[in-house]
Amino acid sequence: MIGIIDYGAGNLHSVLKAIARLGYETKLITKPSDHDDSITKLILPGVGNAKVAMDVLNESGISDYLREEVAKGMPLLGICLGMQLLLETSEEGNVPCLGFLKGTVPEFKMESEKIPHMGWNQVKDVQQHFLFNDIPDQSDFYFVHSYFANPAEEKDVLGVTNYGIDFACAIGNVQVMGVQFHPEKSGKYGIQLLDNYCKQGVQTHA
Repeated sequence: MIGIIDYGAGNLHSVLKAIARLGYETKLITKPSDHDDSITKLILPGVGNAKVAMDVLNESGISDYLREEVAKGMPLLGICLGMQLLLETSEEGNVPCLGFLKGTVPEFKMESEKIPHMGWNQVKDVQQHFLFNDIPDQSDFYFVHSYFANPAEEKDVLGVTNYGIDFACAIGNVQVMGVQFHPEKSGKYGIQLLDNYCKQGVQTHA
């Protein structure tokens, strides 16, 4: 079963429907007591403000729940804001985040491109990772964001996209990972990525 964290994120139901269409059972988690032992993987979706999101996660106990489950080996996938929250701090509200991966989340500051970055853009694979199994390199995915991940360690960069600058659009390792784009809104390759996560997880990574 796939546990999907519910903290008022705008794309929650799109993710839920995409996972259900793939044939996986899902369960919404709004508080730690919603967890049960049938959950084998977690997804942290997100649209909105980092500070508001972290306030909800902290006040509900979900932040501690995620840290405890990850410490036990539970796989975790962050999407969009959920991916940014995997890092240590965000400039959006200057807020401490979950800290699973070293790095920060700065704001796009450039005059050459419109902000937010919105629309389809290519993802270039930086290293092999099971998330991108059966997905051609430089496939297009759908983005909506004004902040971006800046991992402190190169080993945590899985994929990059260019939008005025090159930025990390997929980050993580074999257990904790995130994508800046919205796979649930990215057509067949986005659905393939979600399927790759749900069916393989940490057990059969590339």
